[in-house]
Amino acid sequence: MAGKKKSSRKYGEAASKSVKSAMHREKKGTLKSGKGGKGGTVKSRKQAIAIGLSEAREKGAKVPEKAA
Repeated sequence: MAGKKKSSRKYGEAASKSVKSAMHREKKGTLKSGKGGKGGTVKSRKQAIAIGLSEAREKGAKVPEKAA
């Protein structure tokens, strides 16, 4: 029986914290979209996750590159 290969995580710990924070801000109604938050309040869950991942990328967290 061959040994199990450990799967490496796609997203780092810091990335999940960033997404969690964005989700909380979306719930509170304080999460804004666009450059400098000028685009308006975020309403969708998917958009909140995308913003959280984007913020994590900026901080240098382990997040896969954006799909084109």
